[in-house]
Formats: sequence, C-alpha cells, structure tokens
Amino acid sequence: MSFGLTDRQRDQFLRDGFVKIEAAFPAEVAAEARVILWQESGCDREDPRTWTRPVVRLVDCSQEPFQKAANTQVLHAAFDDLVGEGRWVPRESVGGIVIRFPHPDDPGDTGWHVDASFPPDRPTDTYLDWRVNLRSKGRALLMLFLFSDVTEHDAPTRIRLGSHLRVPRLLAPAGEEGLSMIELSKLADRETRGIPEALATGPAGTVYLCHPFLVHAGQAHRGTTPRFLGQPPLYPKAPLELECEDGDNSLVERAIRLGLEDHGCNDSSGKSLR
Repeated sequence: MSFGLTDRQRDQFLRDGFVKIEAAFPAEVAAEARVILWQESGCDREDPRTWTRPVVRLVDCSQEPFQKAANTQVLHAAFDDLVGEGRWVPRESVGGIVIRFPHPDDPGDTGWHVDASFPPDRPTDTYLDWRVNLRSKGRALLMLFLFSDVTEHDAPTRIRLGSHLRVPRLLAPAGEEGLSMIELSKLADRETRGIPEALATGPAGTVYLCHPFLVHAGQAHRGTTPRFLGQPPLYPKAPLELECEDGDNSLVERAIRLGLEDHGCNDSSGKSLR
C-alpha cells in the first residue's frame, strides 16, 4: 500500500490551506479515546443533564489511543509531504481536546483567529499574548483530529478557504518578533472577511492538516451529539526556510512564499521573495 498525498491534495493545500484525510486513524481508536474523554470531562454520556457547559477543554492527552491516532503511517507520510522528510517532530499526544456540547449558552470562543505558536519574551497568563511570525516559529502545521463523527450540525470548525495566503503580508513587517495572537487575529479577520468558507466535517478518524496561518473559528453547538476534537500543532525540527527556490521548499513554505509574492512583499530581512 502506498501512502502520501496525491497531486490533487497538494494543490488543494496550496490553494485552500488544508487537506482532509479520512481514515487517518482507525475508528476503533477514536472510540477508545472517547471513553477516556468522557471520563476526563466529568460528564455522563447517557445523561444530557450533566452537559452543563457549552464547551469543555482538556489538557494534553497522551494515553495510548491518542498516541496511536497521532502516529499512523498515513499521517507520517502526509507530514513528510507537507513539511519535509525529517523536518518535523513526532507527536506523543494529541494536545488539548475541545469538547463542544449542545447548549443554549454562548461558548465565548468562536472568533476568527490564527493559532499562536511561541510565547512572548515577557511572562504572560494568557495564550492570546503568544505570538506568530513569518517563519511560523514553533509550528509546522495546525491539525484537527476528529474523535467523533462531525456533521454540519455538530459544531464543526469553520475554515476560510485560502486565508493562509492573506496572512504572510500581515506578518512580514513584524520580523522575528511577529505579532501576538490577538493582534494578528484581528488583522486576519478583517483581511479575510467575506471569502468562501468550509466546515471541518467527517467521520471519526478524520484529520484535517492545515497550514499554520489558516484563519479558522469554532462555533456554538446547536445539534444533539457532543463533538470531540483534538487540535495539536505539529512541531518543526528547524525554522522554515523561505529563501530557497520553490523546488526546494516544503508545501508549507511554498504557500508562505505565494502569499508574499501575491502582494510583492519582502521577507523579514528585507530580501524580495518575488
């Protein structure tokens, strides 16, 4: 059996900013993971009266089912295709888990944003102060692991198609320091408002591999079945290289170059990438 992305998937990643991989990990593994997540959530799967909050966030999950989910041959081959062989760090967990429950209250976390990837120099108590720079320091991919079946009614993550191509020009003037998550997200929301959207739906075992600059958002759950989602970063082994010729760049790097070239921007050193 051959693994790796098709040419169509590669083109989609460059154009839209993500690829959807169904059966990226077995549905049986997803079921095992949900048993753990229900226990960790403090809620009863059989009793909706215990679903008292619209969203529950769990810290890094590293039990065996999560390690299996993050380390399939399918995913490793895709990481090689998107980031470059030997240029990413294998995951030992699936990061934090977001569980969205059917609930009338506003979850308070549904704004359009770009995920941050490295902490600021000064101490901070909020992730909103974490930063993003043009070379995506600390993050090679944004990943969405579906541990439950997710339909359009189950609060799927919203994605602005091609938004990753609008972000590089916002980051280029900020140099290595980059922008805080809240600064960049406000700019990116305004820059990408009105472009077509997609929903991260699919059966349990689906994984969305996304460009780290993809603009996305959660939403309130108005369906009937809780949604279980892991959203870990894929860590790079080394900083992204943007000065190479396109043939030597990874797909993640090529997308950043495309975003810069579309607007005639320079990289953080002032060197033209056109």
